[in-house]
Amino acid sequence: MKNTSLVLTGILFFAVTGSFLLSCGSKSNGSGKVGANDENASSGLKIAFIKVDSLVVNYDFAQEMHDGFSKQQESYTKEYGEKRSRFESQAQTFQEKVQRGGFLTQETAMRERDRLMAEEQQITKLDQELSAKLSQIQADNNKQLLDSIMNYLKIFNKDKKYNYILNSAEVLIGDESHNITKEVLVGLNARYSKVKLK
Repeated sequence: MKNTSLVLTGILFFAVTGSFLLSCGSKSNGSGKVGANDENASSGLKIAFIKVDSLVVNYDFAQEMHDGFSKQQESYTKEYGEKRSRFESQAQTFQEKVQRGGFLTQETAMRERDRLMAEEQQITKLDQELSAKLSQIQADNNKQLLDSIMNYLKIFNKDKKYNYILNSAEVLIGDESHNITKEVLVGLNARYSKVKLK
């Protein structure tokens, strides 16, 4: 089975979709005021960035989803491993029996061989099904994580009024004073703590 990790996939997911993910196109506040710093004021834009990989690794909701995914992955791996191991043992026994002439008839040996081949196909199918289930769980988790972060950023940006909030993976050079990762992370975790208490 494929060993995947929600955190790593989440980071990859956000890196690939970074521009779309964290680009909030709100307008300036109508009074002509723009960002507090000189760089933003001179360009007429108020811009901030987030280190999404750090955000995902430290966001409690993402960690909880990762833990749940890991348990599910372990369960699926165990289920597949047990069936595969049992099949391999049966196949080994069959081989030994064939070599020592343990079958009364060739027809009996052929029936056993066909049964083992069918079982191997079932195990291969199980592997594919479990991998597909894990991929779907991962996709659902990524969507929930994306929705959670985007919903929070919309609320966060009502007061901050940034024209753009960028994923730092897309920023080649940036002033750390525009890095709002910690502020967003604190807000996300505080909001998630309140939701868990309900």
